[in-house]
Amino acid sequence: MKNRWLVWVLGILGVIGATLFVASLIQTSESNLLCSITRARQQFTEGPTSMQLRAILHYATTQVVPQQSLSEITITFDVLQGLHRPANFLVFGLGHDSLMWASLNPRGKTLFLEEDPKWFQTVIKEAPFLRAHTVQYRTQLREADHLLSTYRSEPACSPATATLRGNHRCKLALHNLPDEVYDTEWDLIMIDAPKGYFAEAPGRMAAIFSAAVMARDRKGSGVTHVFLHDVDRKVEKLYAQEFLCRKQLVKGVGRLWHFVIPPMANHTRDHARFC
Repeated sequence: MKNRWLVWVLGILGVIGATLFVASLIQTSESNLLCSITRARQQFTEGPTSMQLRAILHYATTQVVPQQSLSEITITFDVLQGLHRPANFLVFGLGHDSLMWASLNPRGKTLFLEEDPKWFQTVIKEAPFLRAHTVQYRTQLREADHLLSTYRSEPACSPATATLRGNHRCKLALHNLPDEVYDTEWDLIMIDAPKGYFAEAPGRMAAIFSAAVMARDRKGSGVTHVFLHDVDRKVEKLYAQEFLCRKQLVKGVGRLWHFVIPPMANHTRDHARFC
């Protein structure tokens, strides 16, 4: 599996550069030679980025591979490719796959949010070029059932009016993130953190709720792709069904679910519920 995954990553990153090189040599006719030369110059300047080259070197020389499987990674990769433009990609969690995610979105914005300061320092020491922030969560996994059954009684959690920045009253809202997170409209949101496998862990309740709020609050055109990992666990599954909505689930592979969430203006439903 490790060799299969490594070949796939190296192949994808290599194809990016090779495709641009081949495309620069193609000329449709003598009459548009000048245009072809111009395009070729632009394509050469948009060859593999430093981030992609670092990723090739890193994954070619390490025994550690990303937590997600090849089939799970491919879902996100296909969405990034399908946009045909640089994307805004928010990732909950820093890990062995962070350099991969950043390199698959080489000219876009890929931002990581990590709850463990020590792990944050470990990863950033090895890859200081990654864009990342630490995050403090107000929840614990042991509270998941209570929060799910009571959030509707708090007006600040209402799907019709919920915000994130400064929302102290709704415990599920990530209220103290860096402004960069709130000021960006995210095309993709990956939820693969924080920890959610012991009672005192933050759990992913707030990450799932906040991803839903960000997606619904989108002002620009298009939709938000939300990817949730570890859906084999009870909390991830319940919170996904409550806030990301089963009807917006477009694909699932392994332990990953892919949701496509339109802006709130496009939702035709009771505003008292997310789903």
